[in-house]
Amino acid sequence: MNIKLSTTNQHIQNSIQITGSKSESNRLLLLQALYPNISIENLSNSDDSRVMQQALKVFEEPSSTLGVGLADIHHAGTAMRFLTAYFSIQKEREVVLTGSKRMKERPIKILVEALRQLGADISYELNEGFPPLRIRGKQLTASRVSLSADVSSQYISALLLIAPKLQNGLKLELEGKITSVPYIKMTLALLSTLEIETSFDGNIIKVLPKETVADTQLVVESDWSSASYFYSIAALSELGSEITLSSYKQDSLQGDSVLAEIYTQFGVVTTYEGTSIVLKKVKDHEDTTINCELANAPDIAQTIAVTCLGLGMGCDLYGLHTLPIKETDRLAALQTELQKLGAEVEITDKSLHLKPCETIIEHIAIDTYQDHRMAMAFAPLALRVTIAINEAEVVSKSYPDYWKDLERLGVRIVEI
Repeated sequence: MNIKLSTTNQHIQNSIQITGSKSESNRLLLLQALYPNISIENLSNSDDSRVMQQALKVFEEPSSTLGVGLADIHHAGTAMRFLTAYFSIQKEREVVLTGSKRMKERPIKILVEALRQLGADISYELNEGFPPLRIRGKQLTASRVSLSADVSSQYISALLLIAPKLQNGLKLELEGKITSVPYIKMTLALLSTLEIETSFDGNIIKVLPKETVADTQLVVESDWSSASYFYSIAALSELGSEITLSSYKQDSLQGDSVLAEIYTQFGVVTTYEGTSIVLKKVKDHEDTTINCELANAPDIAQTIAVTCLGLGMGCDLYGLHTLPIKETDRLAALQTELQKLGAEVEITDKSLHLKPCETIIEHIAIDTYQDHRMAMAFAPLALRVTIAINEAEVVSKSYPDYWKDLERLGVRIVEI
């Protein structure tokens, strides 16, 4: 589905309800599989969380191959990493874990090698270092593992989530500079909520074993990554515009909550009212170029770059070394699509540099590369120019109601 977006309304005044964080939801779904007496409210309605739920039930389904489960997680990278660890400890169970064509191009060797250090039985079905994987579950008795600290935090969280079910717990040594620390801390905080003992001292993380947990009801905070697009809309709107989003908390576990601080540079202030946040455009931006280190929040890089383009600003974004192995190579894709709109952009393997651009070329069709964040990040430009989004249905990966919510804010959407 290709769509065209436009609006004559730059003064925004509305409220949006955003479902639970995909990051929190998928962590809690795995913990619920390990400890079934956990109950979860406000789960994400994203495709990623849906396929995570389905894959966790793989052994309940009739298998096409005798004695071997088949779990297909499509484009869901988080599910691939978390389930690789989860299936490794399912004793006397065998599963083939696969995904989309793009998923089969996304590296997983670092996690597989770490799990093998713990004694896991994992083999590659096609290409060394990439899904699909054949995983033969067993009891893992080793308790020490080390891996590079600058890899995707999902590898680290995958190990931490299964750690309390390992016979001797886990001592994880991270080598080098740690990136995406907020996501690691989110995982540890959720374990602590279940009274699982953890420590994070320097580059050493420890998780003690815990066979059972008390009955627990957990509420997932709404997704800050999804909130980023409304920050962009607020920044591109007229002075005085207000968007209320729920449900959020000031002491969020999500790394992308740094949005509230970053977007003050665009004249958007955030106030917390109960379980909601109110985004208000209070002034025009003062800087011509902003500088952001996003190693702890790389998922908002696309949103920030597009916001800057819409405001005629430049940006220097750093800490983006994980973007090339996402749903697409996000750095290359961003450069291509921004250039189509008239921008001058340079990229390295871990940074993006956008020069201020006074004029945006109208009626450009943005290619999404099967990446939900490409579609959602570019959509706010509709407040400045008429723009088209190709394969717009890709947003269902993390935010199925996105286009409906944009229409609520006055964006006109027409299928083309």
